[in-house]
Amino acid sequence: MTFTDITIMTSAPSRSVRGLAASVMLATLAAGAAGAQQRTGARSAPATLTLSLDDALRMAQTQSQTIEIARSGVTRATGGRYQARSQYLPQLNGTAGYTKTLKSQFSSFASSAPADTAPQPVASKSLCTPFIPDNATPQERAAALAQAATCPSAAGGFDLSKTSFGATNQWALGLNFSQNLWTAGRVTAQNRAADAQLRSANIEVAAQSAQVSLDVTSAYYDAALADQLVSIADSSVAETEAVLAQTRVARQVGNASQYDLLRAQVTHDNQLPVAIQARANRQVAYLRLKQLLNVSLDDSLRLTTGIEQANGPALPAIAVNAPPPDTLAADRAPVRELDENVRAAQAQVTIARAERIPQFALVSNYQRLYFPSAVFPSLNNGVNNWTVGVSTSFPLLDGGRIKGDELIAQAGLQQARAQREQTRQFAALDTRVALNALEEAQSTWEASRGTADQAQQAYAIDQVRYREGISTQTDLTQSRLLLEQALANRAQAARNLAVARVRLALLRDLPLQATTGTTASATGGAAGATQQQSQQQQQQTQSQTPQRSATTSPTAGGSAGTTGSIQP
Repeated sequence: MTFTDITIMTSAPSRSVRGLAASVMLATLAAGAAGAQQRTGARSAPATLTLSLDDALRMAQTQSQTIEIARSGVTRATGGRYQARSQYLPQLNGTAGYTKTLKSQFSSFASSAPADTAPQPVASKSLCTPFIPDNATPQERAAALAQAATCPSAAGGFDLSKTSFGATNQWALGLNFSQNLWTAGRVTAQNRAADAQLRSANIEVAAQSAQVSLDVTSAYYDAALADQLVSIADSSVAETEAVLAQTRVARQVGNASQYDLLRAQVTHDNQLPVAIQARANRQVAYLRLKQLLNVSLDDSLRLTTGIEQANGPALPAIAVNAPPPDTLAADRAPVRELDENVRAAQAQVTIARAERIPQFALVSNYQRLYFPSAVFPSLNNGVNNWTVGVSTSFPLLDGGRIKGDELIAQAGLQQARAQREQTRQFAALDTRVALNALEEAQSTWEASRGTADQAQQAYAIDQVRYREGISTQTDLTQSRLLLEQALANRAQAARNLAVARVRLALLRDLPLQATTGTTASATGGAAGATQQQSQQQQQQTQSQTPQRSATTSPTAGGSAGTTGSIQP
């Protein structure tokens, strides 16, 4: 028995073991994911949702907590405007109260003189109400009043039990009225500030809505791209399995060496981690999309909008039907929002200065008073108390408070103006970045379409050449790797172009992106999967054919790098 025969006998079981291990690995990953879904979804059965891109955008507008937070800001600003406008209108308040007097300092004045128990002439009983004829002379009238002065009630003083000083029980029902006559511009400035805050809140709602649309579009395309990368990886696994099977047959009949069989086995085994990583990245992309749509993480999504169409990337209605993009920096949502903040800050300065000027208001108080001897009064026995007047208020000595308010308002105005100018500069830069990203994505997409077609033709030719024994397995592996890279690059370019178009369509209402200072940043999600897959393929090619490794390296890194400028 030769050394070659021994190698064949020992390597065949190892190949089957490796293939079985790979199958077990894939099955375990799928079973683990299914078991996790069963454990987390024990409360309710998972559902399958069929979503197009437009359906996902509409769902996000109703389910997004970010938009709901922005809408609560509009409600708050609306309440502030109602508060400010109320100062233009009359204010009328009702009051009601009951008072029980236990001891009073006026009780000594309310007692009458001691009653005279001595017998009085019958005529004296009428002294309290003397009769004065119409034709009485002045002397007769004076005499009648002198006789009335001897009345016991007159000698005893006033009856304070019928007044608020000495009444034991007091009921008071009242109305308080006030109307601002002159406020030195304070109320007008408060209304201007409230209107500016409301407009700013509405701009924020539009900005968050646009940002959610861009995030959902990006996440949807990432999930669709992950699906396509999984398909490419699965296709590569199937093709390497076919090559491995052909090589085994050729080895059995003596047309292939043991070295060729080992290389075919290594190529197949190296493709399995790429497929596993692609599936893991797809799961992450789908979880991100579910989180943005506020869908249960246990539910399944079936995406109906692909990345590519016959004439280019698939686009949502917001990009297809959008008017020409507004690229003016002054029209960007953050700049318009800060314009309203400047107006509100100017109004605050006016409010602070108005505190030094006297303010006048018309006031009126009406009261209906009851002084019953028992607890509850009779509504017919009340007395009225009604006053009308003009009130004013102005500071005489405030210890520097008003000056401090003015300084604070001035500082707020200066800060708002500086922030507006800074944001305008950032908006101009962000707009240029978006335009450059679209131009780059468009050029990359146009270049990738022809490359993918050429790579497909080259791989088909190499398959025929390999079956006929004209080319080697190295040539076939090279063609397959180039085809994978070309297909992945085209899918990535389609995703980047679609996201760039959507971003430009929403540019006017979008907030400023965090990465405005650079056009190349790290990519996440499916873009990272593309780069990792390309790197693994490059390493595999370099280990197999060092003399041709330079031909497999140029496009993958560049494709992944293009997503940095448009990543939301």
